[in-house]
Amino acid sequence: MEYFLPGGSIKDRVALRIIQDAEKAGKIKPGDTVIEMTAGNRGIGLAISCARTGYRFIAVMSAGNSPERVRMLNALRAEVELVPQSGASEMGKVSREDMELVKQRLEELARQREAYCADQFNNPSNTAAHESTAQEIWEQTEGRAAAFVAIVGTGGTFTGIARALKRRNPKVKCYVVEPAEAPLLAGHPVVNTRHQLQGAGFAITPGFWDTSLVDGYFAISNSAAVEQARRLGSEHEIVAGYTTGANVAAAMKLTDTLTPNELIVTIACDMG
Repeated sequence: MEYFLPGGSIKDRVALRIIQDAEKAGKIKPGDTVIEMTAGNRGIGLAISCARTGYRFIAVMSAGNSPERVRMLNALRAEVELVPQSGASEMGKVSREDMELVKQRLEELARQREAYCADQFNNPSNTAAHESTAQEIWEQTEGRAAAFVAIVGTGGTFTGIARALKRRNPKVKCYVVEPAEAPLLAGHPVVNTRHQLQGAGFAITPGFWDTSLVDGYFAISNSAAVEQARRLGSEHEIVAGYTTGANVAAAMKLTDTLTPNELIVTIACDMG
């Protein structure tokens, strides 16, 4: 239940680790500017971490991302740069093409403002931060986790947790979740990257991706993700977004292949 973190999402863990590691490496000092492309949650985490440690922060986002996240970033004193979507834009659905435009603008602003780029898709701090997440999972399940299921955006959550769990128990099975329209990591054709699972399924292979950690893949449709997100609220009082819905939909599918006593772990990424 990662929405219990200060910024309301799992991205807070990585945001803090990125800032701490950059400080230790002498890449930033108080008063400097940090910049990052984000669908909102990573930006919120970085805005909190930067505000607490004395850095200015610029979030570069697609105009198709949630307006609520823009308002939250502004409330946290972050500067937000909104990049128009490509082609036929649709609010709430950000495509790979949209993200490429965001990346271009990020690179321009980073040069102009001499800002440190957090670079979450390639930064090893992204995976390293989830050693603590895996430790919490291991302790809270008393080492009984038989399977781990997580959707992939930057890949930090899946890679970091899967690596740490398998180090503790090589028998733990780890499964990737992708949107049904964009199952790139599974090696299938990408039909459409403009889907409802924000912050994930960009049809981009992360720079630190490690296929040796993957035991299988689940392709989840928008409708299945929405159905599970709504079920979490109506039946379990868990207010979750569609990405969390996709995680739960995949975990439910996985129950068909495991024995009744095996425990499946997945992530509620943020709040709906």
